[in-house]
Amino acid sequence: MIEKVIKKDIIYHGIGIDFFCDEIELPNSTIVKREYISHPGAAAILPFIDKENIILVKQYRYPIGQVTYEIPAGKINEGETPLECAIRELEEETGYRAKKLEKILSFYPTVAFSNEIIYVFVAFDFEIGKQIIDEDEFVLREIVSFKEAIKMIKTGKIMDSKTIIALIYFENIFEYKESIL
Repeated sequence: MIEKVIKKDIIYHGIGIDFFCDEIELPNSTIVKREYISHPGAAAILPFIDKENIILVKQYRYPIGQVTYEIPAGKINEGETPLECAIRELEEETGYRAKKLEKILSFYPTVAFSNEIIYVFVAFDFEIGKQIIDEDEFVLREIVSFKEAIKMIKTGKIMDSKTIIALIYFENIFEYKESIL
């Protein structure tokens, strides 16, 4: 089942991501091309303001041409750990600093064409920091109840995969939620 790389070919070196079209030998000796995106990974944060309310960010996403509701998140910078990224992104996008962050899961959102991994943290016990949004970002923060966020998934108001995964995972799978909130 393992595919052997014959030739790696970078098509485009972007801002934090690269596009490749590699030549691969399949297990049956057939030669094919594999196009994919190399991504440094990301950290996402499910921030609980209190036991019932979370912070979502609202922003326009160019590839889909829509405004989305998402949990705060961002790419991991070179030399940065997922936890450091989560701390930075939470404050940049929301203006809040969490005194407590705990990793709850990680996942590959698009294994067919990217090596991106997203590390999801739950955050709680906040102090006010300063919202420092990148000059090319326009982000609004909204405090909503966790129950309302689940309803937003059901009604299609939340369609972002990392947000859906984090919310559903926390609600249904995460075993220690009562002890951390």
